[in-house]
Amino acid sequence: MTTTPGGRRRRNPSGARTGPPRWWTLLGGDRVAVCAAVVLTLVLLTALLGPLLIGDRAIRQDLDASLRPPSLDHGFFGLLGTDVLGRSVLARLIEAAGTTLSVAVPAVLCSLVVGSAVGMWAGYHGGRRESVAMRVADVILSFPSLLLAVVVLYVFEPSVANLVLILAIARVPIYLRTARAESAEIRSRLFVDAARTFGTRSGATIVRHILPIVLPTLLTVATLDFCFVMLTESSLSFLGIGIQPPEVSWGLMVAQGRQYLQTAWWIAVLPGVAIVMTTVSATILAAWARLATDPAQRWRLTLPRGRRRRPATTGEGTP
Repeated sequence: MTTTPGGRRRRNPSGARTGPPRWWTLLGGDRVAVCAAVVLTLVLLTALLGPLLIGDRAIRQDLDASLRPPSLDHGFFGLLGTDVLGRSVLARLIEAAGTTLSVAVPAVLCSLVVGSAVGMWAGYHGGRRESVAMRVADVILSFPSLLLAVVVLYVFEPSVANLVLILAIARVPIYLRTARAESAEIRSRLFVDAARTFGTRSGATIVRHILPIVLPTLLTVATLDFCFVMLTESSLSFLGIGIQPPEVSWGLMVAQGRQYLQTAWWIAVLPGVAIVMTTVSATILAAWARLATDPAQRWRLTLPRGRRRRPATTGEGTP
């Protein structure tokens, strides 16, 4: 396919299409990224559909089945063993996946939307608006997010809503500073000046011309921030000021099982493995998405796997 002077694409005489590869083609060429995407998809489906399939098995107690080790002898829900109250660890892992994601996903989305909007607005206009927005971000960043969450949740009631709110507020400066830096650089480009010349309003200019360029970077930051927020929620639940029983999260399961590490290791280790697998998969997929959404770096994903990390050799005497 070639491009005509009017900007339209047309097919080659052979009928084959040419142009940048589709994102699923790029993803299929990276086996590590594919594995990460599969893991995250399974976690998401488990969080959405799992509670409908397990019923009340996550809270059903059976003291006769207390501390059973992982085995195939006790049915599907006994596959990963039971805790001290005889509850299925597998069922609790499925229930906890929904709780953990119900905190991490809304917190990341809220901070992404608010921080990006304020950051692009401040970066586009500059001047006093930019200074005020950056000073507010500096004030929030001056408090460690985990410490801020501990203090607020200690004063107020630990709940999912309060946890989402405090984590979203603590992460807003990350997106604000990123969007501000990108917008401040883009506002001096020729196409933005042309939009101003034709009388386009600032809001329309930000949405139509700046947001599409800034969005890939913001989504990459959000993917990495998802890992941080999920680990923070797990840490707060482990400390006892996050998710409260009878609700369950992966961090709370680790906290409840730490005293049984020598006799029933599966209670604390298996939710810890779930946390590690989810965060590592999100990190790998974020690194792949950063290359896939950057036109200047996308070509690296089209190289054979053995040549992607091979440094370029130049100069005399090199093969």
